[in-house]
Amino acid sequence: MDKYTQGLRTRMAELFDLPADLVAGLAHMELLGSRQFFLEGHEGILAYSDTQIDISTGGAVVRVRGSALELRSMTDREVRIRGSIDAVEFVR
Repeated sequence: MDKYTQGLRTRMAELFDLPADLVAGLAHMELLGSRQFFLEGHEGILAYSDTQIDISTGGAVVRVRGSALELRSMTDREVRIRGSIDAVEFVR
């Protein structure tokens, strides 16, 4: 998706009071305390260990760091991670 199309979608979301992340095709993330992480709109797992999980979101990589990390579930759109989460970073 080019910048013009993404900008148009973002403006439409604002105009109609819709969630911009859903309309623009952006990733949606939720962190529940320091124990659970949910990401919707991923493009795959790039690296996986019990201390770090890298997930592609298309334009960037979301890096989850911590200990005892485990992939609880994964579909073509969602990833759920559980463990002791110390940091969530964006890597370009």
